[in-house]
Amino acid sequence: MRYYAGLDWGESHHDVAVVDEQGQLITHLRVTDDVHGLAQLLAALAAVRRNRSSIPIGIETGRGLMVAGLRKAGQPVVVLNPTQVANYRSRLAAQRKKSDRGDAHLLAHVLRVDGDAHRPAPAVSPQAAALRELTRTHRQALHTAGLLARRLRSVLRDYYPGAATAWAHLPGGLTRPEARTVLTAAPNPTRAARLTHRRLETLLTASGRTRLITAEASRLHELFHTRTLRQPAEVETAMGHTTTALLTQLNAAIASAHTLWTQIDNLAEQHPHTAIYRSFPGMGPLLAARLLAELGDDPQRFPTARNLRAFCAATPITWASGTSHKVSHRRKANPILAETGHLWAFATLTRSPGARALYDRRRATGDRHPAALRRIYARLLGSLHHCLRAGILYDEDLAFPAPPDSAAENGT
Repeated sequence: MRYYAGLDWGESHHDVAVVDEQGQLITHLRVTDDVHGLAQLLAALAAVRRNRSSIPIGIETGRGLMVAGLRKAGQPVVVLNPTQVANYRSRLAAQRKKSDRGDAHLLAHVLRVDGDAHRPAPAVSPQAAALRELTRTHRQALHTAGLLARRLRSVLRDYYPGAATAWAHLPGGLTRPEARTVLTAAPNPTRAARLTHRRLETLLTASGRTRLITAEASRLHELFHTRTLRQPAEVETAMGHTTTALLTQLNAAIASAHTLWTQIDNLAEQHPHTAIYRSFPGMGPLLAARLLAELGDDPQRFPTARNLRAFCAATPITWASGTSHKVSHRRKANPILAETGHLWAFATLTRSPGARALYDRRRATGDRHPAALRRIYARLLGSLHHCLRAGILYDEDLAFPAPPDSAAENGT
């Protein structure tokens, strides 16, 4: 007799249900989200079957202390997609209804009926799990900084057009250190007009700039002294305070991202898979850390390269029904992997002759730019899967072998 469990997660308590092969409810309990609740849950599972590790637990989240406690205790945890779980409700009752007790029973029922379609959570090492937490927080900090920079630009355009365009042509724009330093010293046009050429040079030096300081100071001095439309003095002062507040938040977000990146770099350097990831063309330290964090280091997670490509949304999906046949890329996927794959494939165009040749061939056959990049991403993932399995570094000649006609021309 096999048994299946479902855990409906809550902030303070969790409902747990265990069913047998026929779907009969064996036990139900409500446990608290603490050490005592975990002990009570493990004891209840052991009462159902002495070898409790043979009872998988379905849950709709892979995070939290209870999940960490279950995995540490050796209990198999299966993370179920909430959207898929919601589609199962109509299979149990014609009238859709919801309760904590019912949801726990539903999760156990999903594993009983379609358990072979859902795999247990991967056995990721603590180092890889820590790296995933840091890279996701770092990505969020970068997105927050970008959002604040766009809000700052929007505010500046309404009263301070010179500052809004002063660094628009430079990489980073308003997130550049000199931009933030100058705006902190002169958050409104009145104070900017008082900045002397010498004062601008001092601010640029303080921001860390080391090249063309005199020329840049002259450019800013001329820009800030150009006549433009102005807001009333009171409004201009108030909007200057808004700019100062946004700059404070922007500086904090950028500083947090920098601190997190230092920790990410140190942690990634210690992982044995980092050397393999970074051996690939176009794979910088940040992309390597993000990809390693999202894929994890469980050697059994992706049995084949096809599984890895599908998980990373690098392979298309086909919708075929009758005379209808449509092939499209996977839209419902891990957004971090999709973003990382696009950047990685684009970076290889100037660093891998084989990737560039593949891109040109796909474009010649009619693929659009994103579709051609996904082809490169899929090819690189196949090579990555092989390198991780074999424990070897990337080899351009093996990843993108020369066509037979080219080899014959070269006399090889």
